Amino acid sequence: MTNIRPDNNQLINRAKLFFKEEIVPSHLKKALNKASKLKNYKVNPFTVKYLANFLEGDDSPKSIAKALIYPRILGTSISTIFGNQAQKMISNVFEGYGSAIHGIDIEFDDLVDGRKKYCQIKAGPITINSGDVKTVKDHFNGIRSLARTNNLQIQYGDLIVGVLYGNTNQLSKNYKDIQKEFPVLIGSDFWHRLTGQVGFYSQLTEAIGEVALEIDGREMLEEAINLLSVDIEKSLLK
Repeated sequence: MTNIRPDNNQLINRAKLFFKEEIVPSHLKKALNKASKLKNYKVNPFTVKYLANFLEGDDSPKSIAKALIYPRILGTSISTIFGNQAQKMISNVFEGYGSAIHGIDIEFDDLVDGRKKYCQIKAGPITINSGDVKTVKDHFNGIRSLARTNNLQIQYGDLIVGVLYGNTNQLSKNYKDIQKEFPVLIGSDFWHRLTGQVGFYSQLTEAIGEVALEIDGREMLEEAINLLSVDIEKSLLK
């Protein structure tokens, strides 16, 4: 084995610290600041008042602000932030697993089959587009060709895509296109191979969920809603 793996408690503590220091500030500050400005929305005038009434029972500026800001802050923004930080998270949690090979995020010894894996990290089961499929395949095929030239033993299954969360049934068509040539390891299977522990994935998600117990974003969210409602009253309802 080429990697020296910390114990599970160390890994989980590193993941929690990364989430607290990298993900949370981006969500609470950058995302909320952007969400508090009307110019950052593409408002559908046919549905926005309906959604406000559906949510709050009226179409006041504040209700419209909530209808706009809740889906962004509780959905798209945190998903985007996590997706952008996925590779960095793995590099921080598993120190020394990085790769100098173009197109490869980490290299690690698979603790299930014992083979060395060359891995591209992706966040979730629908987080790649059709253009990414060719890019991934080209990178992997280039590495496979180079390995043959240099007489390196890279077998089928050594070049993989590792998806941090989800399950096989949730994989998008784009991932399934990659699977025709290269394995896509997702969720518990990926973390099992990375750590050697069957239940590590559920332990990790539970631990990261605990970070929320230390964070109270209600005051900042309310401030963002109030700022957005002022913007709405000045512009959208005129």
